Amino acid sequence: MKLTITTFLTLDGVMQAPGGPSEDRSGVFEHGGWLVPFADEDLGRYVTEWIGRADAFLLGRRTYDIFSAHWPRVTDPDDPVARSLNHLPKYVVSNTLDHPAWQNTTVVGGNEDGVVKGIQALKDRPGGELQVHGSGVLAQFLMRHELIDEYRLWTFPVVLGQGRRLFADGALPTSFELTDSRTSSTGVSVNSYRPAGRPRHGSFELDQ
Repeated sequence: MKLTITTFLTLDGVMQAPGGPSEDRSGVFEHGGWLVPFADEDLGRYVTEWIGRADAFLLGRRTYDIFSAHWPRVTDPDDPVARSLNHLPKYVVSNTLDHPAWQNTTVVGGNEDGVVKGIQALKDRPGGELQVHGSGVLAQFLMRHELIDEYRLWTFPVVLGQGRRLFADGALPTSFELTDSRTSSTGVSVNSYRPAGRPRHGSFELDQ
């Protein structure tokens, strides 16, 4: 399976608590729900299209807890997001979750090497996409180990000035190839990128 990550970002790179004020207040974050005013039919269509490619989901513990508290309560069989999340296999990376209640959930635990091997084993299975949504801590772990095959970054026209960022200091230097680009009616830039090796460098300095 191809491992893809979908992340909502502000212009200054914040990914924390896009969906609601109580989603994640860590770090005294007071801007939860910043995505909601930009939601439109375009974003709904993009989500529906991409989630239809999922064969399984890989989630960090915090995002798993948020999703498992919300999506099982959405029982409309015509809701494509709820249908996929509630019925497809879900893998949550955690060393503290023992008995997940959300159906079709498997815990991926152990030390760092064990988690990497477990995720690689999932990628080696046949299928479409193993999708990561949100899951900032997990996303940074996957980036460090170069396990992500495609990034889908949704950049919203808002600056918050604080909050958890996807690309934090110390991120692995990486170049990317743009594979898809869209813009919603509310000005959200939705870009897909494929990792393309290490950054190259040059100079515009004049010869002495």
